Amino acid sequence: MGGVSVRDVEADKFIQAYAAFLKRQGKLPIPGWVDTVKTSHAKELPPQSIDWFYVRAAAVARHTYMRPRVGIGRLRKVHGSQKNRGSRPSHHVDASGSVDRKVCQALEKIGVLELDEEKGGRRITQQGMRDLDRIALTTVEADEDEDEDDE
Repeated sequence: MGGVSVRDVEADKFIQAYAAFLKRQGKLPIPGWVDTVKTSHAKELPPQSIDWFYVRAAAVARHTYMRPRVGIGRLRKVHGSQKNRGSRPSHHVDASGSVDRKVCQALEKIGVLELDEEKGGRRITQQGMRDLDRIALTTVEADEDEDEDDE
């Protein structure tokens, strides 16, 4: 089965598969503070999953694949959430810029993203596109195998 891209796969399934690939590969540099940091000032606690950095990296890679150029400000808005303000109305709060910046820098080190010098922001590299399309293909094949097993 050829011609499968990231756009053909459901977002949650692709992100889980790519996060597992990044963890299995072991090349993604993980900062030392990932077990204590909050991902936004709207959150009360840090993430409970020990693999959250891989999941965020996979989400950033997919988001950058879907759109040509993405800056840290756009990623902050995408990963932001509603802040619980008690009895007052909730408001949207952007996520931590430092976390998204470190994720982008880690993806740059393994060659998935690169800086776009002329227009700003980050874009996906050819190698990154190839990797993401390969993971998308394996995800689609795994889904088809599950469908055949269910019948």
